[in-house]
Amino acid sequence: MPTGALERMVCGLVPSKHHIALREPGSQALCHEECFTLDGFDGPYTIMYHRGRPHTQRATAAAHGWTAFAPAGQGAGAGAAGSAAAGAGAAAGAARGLAKRHYLSGQLERRGGAPVDARVALLGNADVVLAVAFPDAADPVYVANADADELIYVHQGGGVLRTQLGDVEFGAGDYVYIPRALVYRLLPGAGPQHWLSIEGAGGIGLPAQWRNPAGQLRMDAPYCHRDFRKPVFAAPRDEGLRGLVVKRGGVWSGFEYEASPLDLVGWDGSVYPWAFPILCFQPRVGLTHLPPTWHGTFAARGALICSFVPRPVDFHPEAVPCPYPHSSPGCDEVLFYCRGNFTSRRGVGPGSLSHHPAGIPHGPHPGAYEASLGSKHTDELAVMLDTTLALQPTAAALAIEDPKYHDSFR
Repeated sequence: MPTGALERMVCGLVPSKHHIALREPGSQALCHEECFTLDGFDGPYTIMYHRGRPHTQRATAAAHGWTAFAPAGQGAGAGAAGSAAAGAGAAAGAARGLAKRHYLSGQLERRGGAPVDARVALLGNADVVLAVAFPDAADPVYVANADADELIYVHQGGGVLRTQLGDVEFGAGDYVYIPRALVYRLLPGAGPQHWLSIEGAGGIGLPAQWRNPAGQLRMDAPYCHRDFRKPVFAAPRDEGLRGLVVKRGGVWSGFEYEASPLDLVGWDGSVYPWAFPILCFQPRVGLTHLPPTWHGTFAARGALICSFVPRPVDFHPEAVPCPYPHSSPGCDEVLFYCRGNFTSRRGVGPGSLSHHPAGIPHGPHPGAYEASLGSKHTDELAVMLDTTLALQPTAAALAIEDPKYHDSFR
C-alpha cells in the first residue's frame, strides 16, 4: 500500500519504551496509549498518549443533528471512494462513448459550507475519487475518513488542518495529506477557496523510486524531507466540540465524545499529516522531452499523481518541447490546470480538468507542436493523475462539460 509516512517524529511526553506506563508529571493518572497503524501491524505506525480513553465514543444517529452526514451520495457522502463510479452520472457517462473531455470546475455552484460537506465529486473509480470544493466555514465536527487517504491540492485559499497530532498550516499551491482514519478538522482561512480533493482507497504516498532502502528520500529525489511542513503539536486543548463523523464503506456514522479528542500529551511515529508546496517539486529537464513519470510526485493504488511546475524545457537544438501525441492504452489521464501558459492546450484555464481516456491517442492542439520549436521555458502549473482503471464522471461533472472539447483537436 502506498504510504505518506515520513521520518519518525516525537512530540510532547512519551515513555522510554512502547507499551509501558506513562504518567504526566505531578499526576498519578495513567495516560492511555493508542497505536495508530497503517497496513495492519506490519506497516508504518504512530503511538499516541491520551489523557482519557480514546475508544469510548457514543454512537449517534447523526452528530448533533448534522443530517448531511447521511448515506453515500448525499452531502459529504458524495465524496466516498468509488461512489463517483456509480449512479446516474456514471451511467450517462458510459452511454456517451469514448472521447476526450473537458470539465470547467470554476462553473460549479459555489455552495460553500464546511469542507466535510462541501466536496463535489467529479470523476472516480475503485481506486481514486477526484472532487472540488469551495468551502467557506470550518468543520463543525471532527472527521475520520476510514475509506481512504486524502490529498488536497489548494488551488486557491488556505487555512489550518487541525488533528490530534497537531496543526498543519496550508496555503495556495500546497498539497495537504491526511492519513486514513486520522481524526481531523479543516479550518479554511478568510477569502475564496478552491480545492482539488483526491481520495486514495489504497493509500497515497511517495513513489518507491524516490526512497532508499532505509526509507529516506534519495538525494536525487525531486524533493527532500525539509520540503514537507509537519504538524505543530499543542498541549491538550478543548475546542468545545464533541461530534465525530466517520466514513466507512461510503457511509457516514455519527459518534459523540465524552471529552475533547485533542487530549494528547505526546506522540511519536511516522504516520502524520503534512503539507507540501508544489513549487518545492524539483523538475527534471532532458536533452529531449521527458515522459510524465519524471514528474511523479505521489503514488496511489492504481494512480500516479504528477506536478508540472515552471521549468526550462528540452535543450537539444532540434527538440520539440511540446508534449508529443501518444497513446496510453493502460491509463486514463486527468490534468487540473492551475495557472500559466499551457503550450499544448487551448481553451483551458485555471480550474479546468481535462480527461483523456485510454483507448484513443491524445496530444497537443493544432499548431501547438510547431509553435513550441525554439521555446526555452514553460510557466505552466498543473496537477496530473494517470489512473489504470477507467474514470467515470458524476452528474455534477456532466453539468459542467465543454461539449466542443473533443472536436477542438481537429
